[in-house]
Amino acid sequence: MSEVMDQAAGLETAKELGLLPEEFEQIKKYLGRSPNFTELSIYSVMWSEHCSYKNSIVWLKTLPKEGLHILAEAGQENAGLVNIGDGLACAFKIESHNHPSAIEPYQGAATGVGGINRDIFTMGARPVAQLNSLRFGNPNSDKTKALLRGVVKGIGDYGNAFGVPTVGGELFFDDCYNVNPLVNAMSAGIVEVGKTISAISYGPGNPVFIVGSATGKDGIHGATFASGDLHEDSADDLPSVQVGDPFTEKLLLEASLEVIKTGAVVGMQDMGAAGIICSTSEMSAKGKCGMVIHLDKVPTRQQNMLAWEILLSESQERMLVVVKKGREAEVQQVFDKWDLNCVQIGQVASGTQLKFYMGAELVADVNADSLVLGGGAPVYNREYTVPSYIKEHKRFNIDSIAEPEDLKQAADFLLSHPNIASKNWLTKQYDSMVGTVNMSTNAPSDAAIVNIKGTDKALALTVDCNARYVHADPEQGCAIAVAEAARNIVCSGGEPSAITNCLNFGNPYNTEVYWQFVQAIKGMGKACRKFQTPVTGGNVSFYNQSSDEGPVFPTPTIGMLGILPSKSNRMTLDFKQSGDYIYLIGESKNDISCSEYLYSFNKVKKSPAPYFDLDVEYKNQQIIKQLIQKGLVQSAHDVSDGGLYVTLTESAMPRGLGFSIETDFDCRADAFLFGESQSRIVVSVHPDKLDDFVNILASSDVEFSNLGSVTDGEIVIDESDFGSIAQAKDLYDNALGKLMSKEV
Repeated sequence: MSEVMDQAAGLETAKELGLLPEEFEQIKKYLGRSPNFTELSIYSVMWSEHCSYKNSIVWLKTLPKEGLHILAEAGQENAGLVNIGDGLACAFKIESHNHPSAIEPYQGAATGVGGINRDIFTMGARPVAQLNSLRFGNPNSDKTKALLRGVVKGIGDYGNAFGVPTVGGELFFDDCYNVNPLVNAMSAGIVEVGKTISAISYGPGNPVFIVGSATGKDGIHGATFASGDLHEDSADDLPSVQVGDPFTEKLLLEASLEVIKTGAVVGMQDMGAAGIICSTSEMSAKGKCGMVIHLDKVPTRQQNMLAWEILLSESQERMLVVVKKGREAEVQQVFDKWDLNCVQIGQVASGTQLKFYMGAELVADVNADSLVLGGGAPVYNREYTVPSYIKEHKRFNIDSIAEPEDLKQAADFLLSHPNIASKNWLTKQYDSMVGTVNMSTNAPSDAAIVNIKGTDKALALTVDCNARYVHADPEQGCAIAVAEAARNIVCSGGEPSAITNCLNFGNPYNTEVYWQFVQAIKGMGKACRKFQTPVTGGNVSFYNQSSDEGPVFPTPTIGMLGILPSKSNRMTLDFKQSGDYIYLIGESKNDISCSEYLYSFNKVKKSPAPYFDLDVEYKNQQIIKQLIQKGLVQSAHDVSDGGLYVTLTESAMPRGLGFSIETDFDCRADAFLFGESQSRIVVSVHPDKLDDFVNILASSDVEFSNLGSVTDGEIVIDESDFGSIAQAKDLYDNALGKLMSKEV
């Protein structure tokens, strides 16, 4: 038994660190003795939900992970890796930074951006695009405005300084996020196939380096902080929030890509959640080896840091690099060039033990495999029960809602609602054009289109989830999130390829919350199999709730990667000219369930998810692909939040055009215009292409209908004047800015 020089820690300390009594007993079995405080701290972070996925892995394993283009198995690398052709691959991933952003929104969001980009370039890929999915509470609340301002500034300042464009995202408000906002960050990068580096360690005697920033006390126990409910004293946990430096990260990016090219690197991993202990244990467990680490050699920003503080710090802009013995000087030279710390702190050892020293004192001696997911970390299959509110939602009947006497009033309300209105107040704070890869800024499409320079290909990227749908019916709602992501990519001319996910839920020990999680995973798996979009990895974020407000809506954010085989197939959402015909692909339903119209305009909060048929969705997407490839449509835009009226208006606004349509008399007018039944796409067709367009649709079994035509700038519905597109655009463009300009 190792002589670990530290006082043994007991069960009460384990509980304070978030460990269960049975977990404490298991730790003693692994060690063959009682742990000391440093070792107990190690297990507390590595066995936290944030690091171990102990309450989710059973269900995550049911998701489809294999595909023709998948180059890295989910969970094996820092990010998913997909072959995109021409000898290139795309690394992409989405992760949450919810709890830190709730306490310190600027740094919480900024370090979320920094962390997700490090996951990409640690693999050897150069980040080319960022997206984000943001959820906040009541938009009229001073607290919400302050949080939103801080988060947006944090994302913008970090991303802009780092030099990667923010190309897309979503913003959603609901009271359920009043205490616990959600900040999900996604990044995608490009790398040559075969030129990636793995997060692995092997080869006894190989030196282990820490590179990048010095280590401070910021972020200590951040993984544990993210694995508990928010409460009224959470502000006291502020030291758990990391501090980011985008300029150092830019240097680290260039240095990392350069050092990989030397061939001197065995493996590399970002120090994100749980810091040094996470990187050393995960890399060692993967390579079936151990390490001897001298913590006193770690460059620190503060004097007299304790061993456990150095081990658990989540200071940003740091990497752990295992180097081939004898090639230390090459690695040192690269990081010296970029003026970054590069210090050998240990070496790879035979066996699987991790030994941590402070000077001559052995402060921790733990088995790498006992710490990690897939090894000795606990795995639970939690009980779950159907929430009682589900029955209440299913009782909704559309006939209980009177049709509005003034449809235009409802239309204007929706255009100016912050969940639907333009997000330009937010997006103009981001640099969307740095790197000159973003093809979507001046030619809007349902998905962000990112140019792959030197090829005829482009990436299509999107993040999607209507959490209201998921709350009403987790299985169907999550399937809709996958379907909408695929629909956005298809409408942009792309082919859906793979997904990453960020699964934001409440406390997994709440049986109703866990039921939501299980059902959402079932819906995701079903939809991903249908669209052949395997899951490449992502993030589970439980404990998104507070003692006062309860859990947030279940929010399984889907980040989807699509590929445009040819940029000539790129499709935008804007109507092109007056006189073009407007067609609806898909069938309108007499359905207003879960719509923004029902929820916000009519203030009815309980209804089922909107109509959705996965087979119909798939079929409709296939016909859209065909129409785009044959050049038979001028524009394509999916019907989603706000319904058909919002879709038409969004297509008309970019060129100042209008539309004249007739409603479907099989539907109530409000359901036709504002309902959010799924699997519908609005396209515009040039008169010269109309016959070919109709012939293809007529020979299929896809529902389609002629809505009307594009006009010069007026909106006419059933011969009623709905005003000019200029008036609609003023409402749509300025609503969020006006809301945010009010003093906090």
